[in-house]
Amino acid sequence: MTTTAPRLGPAPGRGTALARLLLVAAVLLGALLATAGPASAHAALTGSDPQDGAVVATAPKEVRLTFSEEVAMSDDSIRVLDPAGKRVDTGELQNLCSGSVIRYGVPLLPGLPDGTYTVAWQTVSADSHPVSGAFTFSVGAPSTTSVALPDTPVGGGLVGALYGIARYLSYAGFVVLVGGGAFVLACWPRGAAVRPVQRLVVRGWLTLTAATLAMLLLRHPYTKTGRLGDVFDLGGLRAVLETKTGAALSSRLLLLGAAALFVAVLFGAYARRRDEKEHKDLTFGLALGGTVVAAGIAGTWALAEHASTGLQPGIAMPVDILHLLAVAGWLGGLTTLLVALRKAPSIERSAVERYSHLAFGSVVVLAATGLYQSWRQVGSWSALTGTRYGQLLLVKIGLVAVLVGIGWVSRRWVRRLAERHEGGAGPDLDEARDEARDEADLGEQPADEPDAESGTEAGDRPGTGPDTEEPDAERAAQLARQRAAVATARRIKARDADPERAGLRRSVLTEAAVAVVLLAVTTVLTSTEPARTEEEAGRGRAAAGADAAVPNRPVDVRLPFDTGGVDGKGTVQLTLDPGRTGANALHIYVLRPNGRALDVPEVKVSFTLKAKDIGPLPVLPDRIQTGHWTASGVQLPMAGEWLMQVTVRTSEIDQTTIEKNVKIG
Repeated sequence: MTTTAPRLGPAPGRGTALARLLLVAAVLLGALLATAGPASAHAALTGSDPQDGAVVATAPKEVRLTFSEEVAMSDDSIRVLDPAGKRVDTGELQNLCSGSVIRYGVPLLPGLPDGTYTVAWQTVSADSHPVSGAFTFSVGAPSTTSVALPDTPVGGGLVGALYGIARYLSYAGFVVLVGGGAFVLACWPRGAAVRPVQRLVVRGWLTLTAATLAMLLLRHPYTKTGRLGDVFDLGGLRAVLETKTGAALSSRLLLLGAAALFVAVLFGAYARRRDEKEHKDLTFGLALGGTVVAAGIAGTWALAEHASTGLQPGIAMPVDILHLLAVAGWLGGLTTLLVALRKAPSIERSAVERYSHLAFGSVVVLAATGLYQSWRQVGSWSALTGTRYGQLLLVKIGLVAVLVGIGWVSRRWVRRLAERHEGGAGPDLDEARDEARDEADLGEQPADEPDAESGTEAGDRPGTGPDTEEPDAERAAQLARQRAAVATARRIKARDADPERAGLRRSVLTEAAVAVVLLAVTTVLTSTEPARTEEEAGRGRAAAGADAAVPNRPVDVRLPFDTGGVDGKGTVQLTLDPGRTGANALHIYVLRPNGRALDVPEVKVSFTLKAKDIGPLPVLPDRIQTGHWTASGVQLPMAGEWLMQVTVRTSEIDQTTIEKNVKIG
């Protein structure tokens, strides 16, 4: 039994409804991609030595950075710049990783003067996403700096936007290519000979191939330079091919060559094969080979992205492959069904029912694999709502639920079609009757029947002799075209008046629109830092914040002041030893601009831990000698970032308060 495909164009009001639906999908998609920004880094900086904003008494020998996961580093990944913007590191990267601790360092040149130094770093995380950042530390006392960092972070700007579009198109092409092939083999073998279906699958292959090539060319400027002009930099392309992501993209191109052979056989020999046994054998071969190629292409994503790093990669990678194949089977099959309903002359009801079973199985696999991936990438309920990844995941779950609901409605329409046609004459017989009525409408008469008015046979009528065979052939061709046009119009009218078919068409179209947005959410989700990584990085930063401003060294800061009166300018040098929770010894030196001791009437200090609403805790140091004040037993009860305020009075009326955040371990 055949389900006649309802057309989507001629019916009054249908174009408006379709335009509105696609407009809503486009607005949602545009809003999502507009707010996506550059790809979020999946490796996070969890600590540094010196720390961000630290003021140290003497220049360190090296700068160390600690990350939350494996990163790809080069000699230029860490740069240390002096206040004038000159590089002051040796450029020799040190691998300081030990066990699960991911740490790299770079030695500094000896004899660095006082001032503020900038540490700029750039690398690529293990799941292929670029990550960069910068922070400052000061030697002696803070100073002005002329270092200008790029406004656009690595992975952002025009190059980042183009790379993100290519990522989206690669997912879309994969879904259409694999889902369309699966729909033809598993649900609708006759569809292999239908031109609209052939064009859809071929376009899926072309889209995936073009997007993969674009990603390969954009990879170097995306992760390194940020300049679109470096797309054809052969040296950069060679470096990309030596990375894990480059190997995955080049492998995908090779597998797409095998996919091209699969498509050629599917729409060539398979579509023309009529022998039942040969057809079954070819179906089995195409199904087996297509599954292997599709799994291989899906594996190129699993190899280079989320599944390849973090928790349980040996399990996560096969699960990710199954997840991608299930997405393709469901959404790609849905797209092919929509094309068949819109452009194919007819599609068997059994094909729609088989796709319904395929979609149900795909949803089951999606639910199982998605549950595991959610646990692996989120890790806690708080991360589900408190991180961007968790929030996007909730949006994706909501869209999947909407799709399942619409799919349930589609199954109801299919069931109604089945109940209506069961035991009936069937659409094919209805179409035959339509054609008979069309011929009657055109007034066609068989050649051997007599003319009702003249009583003559067709051969005896004027203009039907041997001399007029050519005009009769032209008239017959014209009548054939007219009959075809009338028959098409009649079928379209019948389809538009069929509530079951119209309902199925609307539900499938709505599913396709939601699927477009779902695919966009998935693309952004794969470019967002996993919630588990974000929380672990936050805990690492919090633990680092609980350490001293300079690990294993006392807090030592210099703060310039100006009270505005006579001898009102100078510097306060403060040392807090050991710079930990509990009792500390505080030494304060008040110095003139020339470095000599300055005698002042009063110095006061207070400590406030705003994060815990502790303080201010006042400290009244004792004057030991000119310019030297001290206090012992300064109690700091908790670790964290404390606000230290120093009040200096240089006369009866001139005083000022200066402050600095210090980290206490």
